[in-house]
Amino acid sequence: MTGRMKNKVAVITGGGGGIGGEVARTFAREGASVLIADISQAQADKVVASIKEHGGSAAAFVLDVNDPKQCEAAIKAAESHFGHVTTLMNGAVAVTPDQNVENLSLEDWERTLRTNLTGYFLMCKYAIPSMRASGHGGSVVNIASSHGHYALHGRIGYCTTKAAIHHMTRVIALDYGHENIRCNSISPGPIDTDRVLRRFGTREKSNALRGPMQVLGRTGTVAEVANAALFLASDEASFVTGADLRVDGGQTIWKSKQPERA
Repeated sequence: MTGRMKNKVAVITGGGGGIGGEVARTFAREGASVLIADISQAQADKVVASIKEHGGSAAAFVLDVNDPKQCEAAIKAAESHFGHVTTLMNGAVAVTPDQNVENLSLEDWERTLRTNLTGYFLMCKYAIPSMRASGHGGSVVNIASSHGHYALHGRIGYCTTKAAIHHMTRVIALDYGHENIRCNSISPGPIDTDRVLRRFGTREKSNALRGPMQVLGRTGTVAEVANAALFLASDEASFVTGADLRVDGGQTIWKSKQPERA
């Protein structure tokens, strides 16, 4: 521990998930007090327990980012537990079925927009005033995706919202830079999370199929995404705003498998 997040108060949505949970543990290990906001009480409590087990400061909050009142309440809960919010990481996500525009239901489309985009908007709406009140500015880190940089068959809802996050991040950075409130995004590529089990069955199969398609020849880890979030949230990135950090093993510069390089 080097104290890179000392005196920071972080709210992490999707904090009970693979990436969100690892970000929360990393922030706490570096000195932040962390509110784990997740739709699953059990998952949030599990992350909180793992942080407290190692002497960190954390609390759980059950949050559906589709609900504006719950989003506002999450920020108030963080203030009540720890003081003014300095850091927000938006990581809640809805994944739609693989369908094209004709076959994706309106219900699934709207659910994806509400969670992946409007949820980020709402959390920023309520977190930024708390950052302002802290007197020290703040940092927003939005989890986007490499899928926001390129099109993928049958992923119209997911790809569209992740691309929109990139531009929302830039606009927020522009609007609040004069208050020392920074806003950046991270675009993870193929990361080894529990979600891959639903798509590939096992991590081994996922790595075997996806690893050779990356410039670095492997899939990424949640720790590698968390380290990127730590940099953007810490004062080390004090001159970084409106940026998208691609943690994708080179996926977006070398999208599809190509012949062996000499």
